[in-house]
Amino acid sequence: MSRARRSRRTLIAAAVSVAAATTAVAVTATAGASGTKDQAAQAIKGGKAKNVILLIGDGMGDSEITLARDYTVGANGRLNMDKFPLTGAYTTYAVHADGTPDYVTDSAASGSGWATGVKTVNGRISKTPGTDKAVPTILELAQQRGYATGSVTTAELTDATPAVLASHATDRSCQGPADMAKCPADTIAKGGPGSIAEQSVNHKVDVLLGGGKQRFDQKVTDGTYKGLTVTEQAEKLGYQVVKNDKELAAVKSVKGGKPVLGLFAPGNVPVEWTGKAAAKGGTDPQRCTTSNPNRPAGTPALEDQASKAIKLLEAKQKSRKSGKGGKSGQGFFLQIEGASIDKQDHAADPCGQIGETAAFDRAVKVARDYAAKHPDTMVVTTADHAHTSQIVPLEAQPPGLSSTLVTDEGQQLKVNYSTNTPGQSQEHTGTQVRIAAQGPQAYRVLGVTNQTDLFTTVREALRLR
Repeated sequence: MSRARRSRRTLIAAAVSVAAATTAVAVTATAGASGTKDQAAQAIKGGKAKNVILLIGDGMGDSEITLARDYTVGANGRLNMDKFPLTGAYTTYAVHADGTPDYVTDSAASGSGWATGVKTVNGRISKTPGTDKAVPTILELAQQRGYATGSVTTAELTDATPAVLASHATDRSCQGPADMAKCPADTIAKGGPGSIAEQSVNHKVDVLLGGGKQRFDQKVTDGTYKGLTVTEQAEKLGYQVVKNDKELAAVKSVKGGKPVLGLFAPGNVPVEWTGKAAAKGGTDPQRCTTSNPNRPAGTPALEDQASKAIKLLEAKQKSRKSGKGGKSGQGFFLQIEGASIDKQDHAADPCGQIGETAAFDRAVKVARDYAAKHPDTMVVTTADHAHTSQIVPLEAQPPGLSSTLVTDEGQQLKVNYSTNTPGQSQEHTGTQVRIAAQGPQAYRVLGVTNQTDLFTTVREALRLR
């Protein structure tokens, strides 16, 4: 063994030792609030994971987490995402074409970072920053090794965060065949892979659930499927297409190798909660409405989509064990995104934002409950970038938009949005964000890491090479 490799192993062993000591103290002190001793012990062992569930709260910085916590479970309460045994932070910056840092990332560059392990420019999907070359993604590597794969989102399935797993595009706007203006070299006519929608179904990801039906209704302009809509292309490729909660519930398996495509909204899936948006000079104290008249009946909740995706991917595992195709002994990789935390933050809509964070947190519980019964599953929850909302004193008079909420504790809370002038979309911020994990290799999230390190964490957990 080389000296460098011995040094590397020594450093890892030391990190695990420190993590064990730190976690033991933390778990004892919190009496299980941050995860059980057994979970902590397993999380620092290392080892191989059979399954990985990666949960992304889009735009879910510490401010967004704190706001949802304060409103829903109280300042001294704990969300499901607060209960992981190991917690760290990671930096989220993008890069310019020459590799120099761009301190505030968008969702395309940040998602490409954990999907590929390579930093890229804002707006690009799983391609290099300077040469615009496709980089293999964690989902593609998992597929090559025989893992079942899935992606669930409350955004369009062609939006940046789901797109980074199963497509490569010069610009995130190239979502459907009619949207290719900024990606001329990616078109099928030019020998490219096509739009994000076309690539996603061509990858035959086992489970794709989210919004974006409008992209899949566009017609393919070149190649084998010319003249068909992308949905029809998916059906030709064997997909079972479902459009509401009843149709999703009726799907019993990824039968005969037939993947599942769920399209539950023309665009982004409508949010769960509503209320008054923040305003210049503030709002009267308000309680959020935990419903949305613009959310159609039959729209499945994120937690239900997550639960169904896990069941379908697990069923595919079992079919492989019985010799019905694929590689035996492998598990699954699943990404779950709560997308509209970000979108409501952009809109300075605190109730929409809190409701989407709460919905995401219920999906976190689904994943952790599964892992409790399947300890060979690594679960990671994090964000792609931070965002604008800030909790400020009630007497503050911030220059931007603000709203006063009446929390479930009966107390008033003021939230401020001031990263752009009123009337403009609020902006991402460049601060580091939380990452928390449990299961094999979870110790890798400890400390302050880089967003690209998440790619390595998942790759090492699944032993992907």
